[in-house]
Amino acid sequence: MTAESGTTERCSVVIVGGGTCGLAAACELLQLGVSVRLLESQPEAAKGSRAILLWPLGLAVLRHLGLYEEAVRRGLPLRSLVYHLDGGRRLRSEIGAENEALLLPQEQTSRLLEERLTELGGRVERSARVTDVVADDRGVTVKTQGPDGGELVEADWLIGADGLGSTVRERLGVEFPGTTLPTTYLAAEGRVDGEAERGAVHYFLRSTGPMVFAPLRDGVTRLGTPVGPDTPLVAETVQRLLDERGPGGLRVRELDTLDTFGSQERIATELRKGRCFLVGDAAHTHSPIGGQGLNLGLQDVHNLAWKLAGVISGTFDAAILDSYDSERRQAAEQILVSTGRFTRMFTLGPAAARVRNAAWRLLETTGVLRRRLVPLLAGWRVRYEGGGLTSEPERTGRGLRA
Repeated sequence: MTAESGTTERCSVVIVGGGTCGLAAACELLQLGVSVRLLESQPEAAKGSRAILLWPLGLAVLRHLGLYEEAVRRGLPLRSLVYHLDGGRRLRSEIGAENEALLLPQEQTSRLLEERLTELGGRVERSARVTDVVADDRGVTVKTQGPDGGELVEADWLIGADGLGSTVRERLGVEFPGTTLPTTYLAAEGRVDGEAERGAVHYFLRSTGPMVFAPLRDGVTRLGTPVGPDTPLVAETVQRLLDERGPGGLRVRELDTLDTFGSQERIATELRKGRCFLVGDAAHTHSPIGGQGLNLGLQDVHNLAWKLAGVISGTFDAAILDSYDSERRQAAEQILVSTGRFTRMFTLGPAAARVRNAAWRLLETTGVLRRRLVPLLAGWRVRYEGGGLTSEPERTGRGLRA
C-alpha cells in the first residue's frame, strides 16, 4: 500500500460493506459506545428483497437494537410452512410462538437498520470502494477509492461484511473453499392475482418440479423455482412455471424483480485473522432453501459485537475474541449441512420425489415433521460444542449472546 492517499483520524472499528450485516454491526457497536466507520462501494442502497425471512435469533438482533416492533409492523408474521404434494395432499407445520418468524424483505430490514444507524450518529459512507487492506498487531489500514479520490482509513479493528466476493477476504489472503451447487434458481417478486394463503411459506413438491411461494405484505408475492440456465427472463416464463408447479388459478399481474441466481456451499478458512473478522456472506455461504443466510449473518454480528466492544472498553481480555471463529464456524457448518440436505430433498427428480413425499406423509402422521423441522429452521438445533462461551443460544431470543 502506497502513501498516495490522505489519512484520516483513526477509529476503533472500520466496517467494510454497508449491507444488512454491515449495518447491524455498526448499530450494535455504536450502541455499545464504540466509534465506527462504515464503508460501502455502491452509491445507493441495494434494491430487491433477496432474503425475506427472519427467524427468532435474527429477530433477537433487531429487538436488541430497538427495532423489533417496527419490523413487525412492516412485515408479516409467519404462521406455518405448507408442503403441497401431488394429488392435492398438503402437509402443514405450524410455526408456534417459540419459533416466531417474520416475513420481511431484506430491503426493508436494511432500511430499518440504516434509520437506526442515523439515530445513533452514524452513516453509510457510499461510493467508498476498498482496494487494499493491511493489518498488523497494532491495527488496520484500509485503502479506499471514491469519486473525490483516495483515502487511507486507519482503525484498531476491521469487520469484513462485504459479501460473497469479499475484497477484505481476498486482500487478507483467506481462502474460501467449497463447491458451486449445480442448480440455477429463478427468483421473481411482484403482484399475483388470485387466492393464496398469507402468513405461510408454500413449498410445492410436485412431480412437475418444485417451487417456493411466499405472499408478503401489500399484495406482493415472492417465488423461487429451479430452471435451466437459458430460461428466458420474461413474465410469460413465470406464468408458465406458476401454472405447472404452483397452486393453480393465479395470474402474474406485474413483476418488480425477475432474475436467476446460483448458490454455493463455502466457509472461509479463517473467520478471524488477527484484528480482522469476517461476517455474513463474506464468511460463509450456502443454499438459500430454508431462509437461513441472513439470520446466520446477523448472529455472526451479534456474537462478535459484544465481545469486541468489551475488549475495546477493557471489560474483557482480548482472548475472548478467539471464540468467534470456533463458535461461528460450528454454526455455519451445521447450517450448511441442514440446508444442503433440504436442497437435495427439494430438487429431486420425479421418481425420487414420489418416495420423498411418501416418507414426508409418514413423518407428518407421526408428528416428527412438526417437532423436528421447524425448530431446525428456527435455529434452535445449532450447538456450540467443547465448552465454549455460549454452549447454546438462549431460546427466549432476548438478551441473546449467540
